[in-house]
Amino acid sequence: MWLKPEEILLKNAFKLWVTEKGNDYFVLQRRRGYGEGAGGLTGLLVGTLDTMLDSTSKVAPFRILHQTPDSQVYWSIACGGTKEEISQHWEWLEKNIMRTLSVFDSSDDITSFVQGKIRGLIAEEGKVSCGQEDDPEKFREALLRFEKWFDLPQKEKLVTYYSCSYWRGRVPCQGWLYLSTNFLSFYSYLLGSEVKLVISWNEIWRLEKTSNVILAESIHVLANGEDHFFSMFLHLNETFLIMEQLADYSIKRLFDKETFQEVPSLSDPLQITKRGLEMHARNEQFRAFFRLPKEENLMEVYESFLWVPFSHFNTLGKICLSESYLCFASQDGSQCHVIIPMREVIGVEKPDRSSRALTVCVRGKRALRFSEVRDFERLANAIRRRCGITASPQHSASTEVTCVNCTFSLGVSNFAVNYEEVALMVGQKDSSKAVSTEALMTVFHPQDTENMDPKMLKEKMKEQSWNIHFSEYGRGTSMFCTKKTRDLIVRGVPEALRGELWMLFSGAVNDMATNPGYYSELVDQSLGTSTLATDEIERDLHRSLPEHPAFQSDTGISALRRVLTAYAYRNPKIGYCQAMNILTSVLLLYAKEEEAFWLLVAICERMLPDYFNRRIIGALVDQAVFEELIRMHLTQLTEHMTDLSFFSSVSLSWFLTLFISVLPIESAVNVVDCFFYDGIKAILQLGLAVLDYNMEGLISSNDDAEAVTILNKFFDNVTNKDSPLPQTVQQNSVGNNNKASSLLKVDISDLIKEAYEKFGDMKSEEVESMRKRNKLYVIQTLEDTTKQNVLRVVSQEVKFSASQLDDLYALFKRQHFLSCYWTMNSPVLLHHDPSLAYLEQYQLGFEQFSLLFSLLEPWSLCSGKDAFFLWAFRLLDENQDGLINFREFCCALDILYSGTLTNKLKFLFKLHQPPGKITMSNISDESVIRRSPERGKLVNFSFYFTRLLTSIPIQAISTNSFVGKVDLQAYLKQWQDEILKKEESIKDLPRINQAQFIQFSKTLYNLFHGDPEEESLYHAVARVTSLLLRMEEVGRRLQEPASPLKSTTSHTQALLEGSSSVPQEIEWSFAFEQILASLLNEPVLVRFFERPVDIPARLDHAKGSQLKAKTNM
Repeated sequence: MWLKPEEILLKNAFKLWVTEKGNDYFVLQRRRGYGEGAGGLTGLLVGTLDTMLDSTSKVAPFRILHQTPDSQVYWSIACGGTKEEISQHWEWLEKNIMRTLSVFDSSDDITSFVQGKIRGLIAEEGKVSCGQEDDPEKFREALLRFEKWFDLPQKEKLVTYYSCSYWRGRVPCQGWLYLSTNFLSFYSYLLGSEVKLVISWNEIWRLEKTSNVILAESIHVLANGEDHFFSMFLHLNETFLIMEQLADYSIKRLFDKETFQEVPSLSDPLQITKRGLEMHARNEQFRAFFRLPKEENLMEVYESFLWVPFSHFNTLGKICLSESYLCFASQDGSQCHVIIPMREVIGVEKPDRSSRALTVCVRGKRALRFSEVRDFERLANAIRRRCGITASPQHSASTEVTCVNCTFSLGVSNFAVNYEEVALMVGQKDSSKAVSTEALMTVFHPQDTENMDPKMLKEKMKEQSWNIHFSEYGRGTSMFCTKKTRDLIVRGVPEALRGELWMLFSGAVNDMATNPGYYSELVDQSLGTSTLATDEIERDLHRSLPEHPAFQSDTGISALRRVLTAYAYRNPKIGYCQAMNILTSVLLLYAKEEEAFWLLVAICERMLPDYFNRRIIGALVDQAVFEELIRMHLTQLTEHMTDLSFFSSVSLSWFLTLFISVLPIESAVNVVDCFFYDGIKAILQLGLAVLDYNMEGLISSNDDAEAVTILNKFFDNVTNKDSPLPQTVQQNSVGNNNKASSLLKVDISDLIKEAYEKFGDMKSEEVESMRKRNKLYVIQTLEDTTKQNVLRVVSQEVKFSASQLDDLYALFKRQHFLSCYWTMNSPVLLHHDPSLAYLEQYQLGFEQFSLLFSLLEPWSLCSGKDAFFLWAFRLLDENQDGLINFREFCCALDILYSGTLTNKLKFLFKLHQPPGKITMSNISDESVIRRSPERGKLVNFSFYFTRLLTSIPIQAISTNSFVGKVDLQAYLKQWQDEILKKEESIKDLPRINQAQFIQFSKTLYNLFHGDPEEESLYHAVARVTSLLLRMEEVGRRLQEPASPLKSTTSHTQALLEGSSSVPQEIEWSFAFEQILASLLNEPVLVRFFERPVDIPARLDHAKGSQLKAKTNM
């Protein structure tokens, strides 16, 4: 069958393939182990591996590659299962393609033609197969095998499955790879040997495609310190993309606590499908490439040619249609793309049916002509429907004339008209009186049009270059973006056009156009509010470009306050993060206040995702990408400095502030120009150029401090010789020592140009792929750091060994995730607060605590388990928030595993007193569960309490008292008291009353179930109970001689029988010392509580049973 052309690496492939036929442009190859000449060691090995593969998934034995005579690059274009099938493809190429290729002059044209033709063939074949779904019967069979082999909860959703080989050392195991919502699973059974593997997506550190000597390509998975390799896929790229999407979905859902409310296909983990994942990935890629709002989804795609009037040629590409935008991106290397908002379209015509063409007319007397559109009538109707345009004959005739005239009238005379329409298009309207309507640079440094010094003349020349560009390529959102556009950006944007172009290239112009008045409403709602974010904003306001005149006045400070406060109000998940003030202050210099707000939205939510949060994950990921690029491009530097973590610490501010914090403002804005056009790729390129420029100094440096000094001196000497700004506006970079430097001055334009020339060949797609590959590792590294911090704190309070604590943490964390795997409404997800300390990041609600505690508690409770776990949960929940953290959990286990007899009895004693045991008097008290985050289950939870312990009707329990607000000051005070509190004395414990004592005795009975000395233990408890009661009666008779012994006996009997008619005048209680002294008189009880616990065995049992416990719920 025909394959989508993909570049392949033949470095190791010649060991696996034999060339059968070849010419100047195509090669037909046979895989070793098939057909003639299948002998030899290599042939036997390859043949053996391939015969183990399932017929639907094994590597095809024949393939055709495309190559031009003067190129070393090969492209796979076809594969076949038989010699006859591949020969048909070969014959078709010889008859239909070979004769045509001789007319082309360049190799690139030949490759583009072949790729386009193959894609066309695939599209034709797709018309027949697009309506066919995966065989539901086969999927049902696979689902049954999946459930049988892995014994996962039935709620676990199988997404897809593939036949592949899993490598155990140098031996491949042929089997099936199952990809579900939360797990990667593999099963193989050959010759009596079973291989079973289950890996949670949230446990994966690395996921990447690799190649080695034996296999050309495989998928490498690093999880829990172990490497796993999977190979022999028929569609390896498809498999890898699905795995990558599932891993990313798991990371966002479990670590970032994202709920995907705006993505219906991913909002329910029980309904995840392969198609939904692919659609989500496609939409994200579409929005990122064209910088569109997050509400836009890719609806339809058409291949076509676009007539480029200024270059007088047709460029091949794809039309991408969403609900509100028509976008085009070339695929022939011309780097041309254009975005047309539907709000700007005024007509759609079909002037030439023979060429399957249509013309889209937009405001500003402009038109775009698309040709060779396969389903051009459907496209035309789709555009009309989205724009509300009718195709009446009168409308068609008049519009067609307008379109024909305007296609060739894109002259300079239209410049003023276009700019006015751009202003209308972005929805500018009368803003709130509090909102500034001018860029600060316009207010504090108005351009003097009569000033004709050399710098101003050069600035005018730049403006004229851009005006010519506008006349040829258009202006506003429907402007063509090409190589020439990037060249102008690299040379520097004129001061007067900077704000407009930032809005255009970032996509903020579209956000602002579709949300008129939104910013003014946010300002009205947010000003005057007092939050942690607003306090931090006020603290940093006067640290934002303090040397610039605009921020030495109330005008600039007030505008900065409004923008930052409005954004914190809009996006409380981010709120405010340091470095946002520096970025926003620069945006306000060149953009109006509302425009600066939307530029900040574009940066934080689209162009630099996950940069501005508590863990700055996005910046750390890009630093990991930066390190990878350093190894690829600056090998001389990596040979000298094997540990590149130094560059991560140095470059953090480069990424967070787009070099604004290290470069003078007049130079930094040129970097921001490139960033808004090329995204993070521009920052990575510039970072490489800076290191490359200082290569000699960095190599000769003796330590990190000297290397930092070299880089700081370099940044201090970066200038912008073309900047028209006066010295009062120009600023020194942060860290400038204001001393004359002996280093040569470096012009920012030359530095940026060098960055594009040396490192501009990297593609945005490659950068995104590297981001995804490194994100897993960065997040897991942060998680590991958090774990080490938690274990360091907890280890000081418990007697567990380091390895035991590590195992306990893994069990606790996994139990936390188990509460999130199959629902978006988990309490720990809904009430997750990323600002909490690392001890509070992973917590368990009562249900999850019960499951894990039941696997780890050292005794075999025969009955009353639920009550015991409930009392333990309430006792450990020190802050009464309905959640248990790892420290609280470990301290309880430490008492039960390694505590003394006294400590174990004290724990059991306190279980039966508030807040442990719930009595009739305190079950309605709002302190019981008022702050429990499990709000969706409160009524059922309370009913559970009452059914378990009392006979109070459910109507008596009010849910109004369950809603509470955590007092931050109280929380901090409690934490301080916790640190300072002394060891609790047994004399400090309150006395246990009669009902509590009876329940305490019952609990002791339940602990002994299954013990070898069970009967002796029962008798011992009976003797202790009898002794305590007699002691109490003796004391009572000494105080009240008239009190008969019979009263105590009847009272105790009534309690045991659960009777409510108990004489109220009889009250007795015991102190802990009395109970302890009585128990110490029974050697069998002492042996029971002092018996050592096999902690490794309990941990191993919990590891093996954790998922099954969830399954059997």
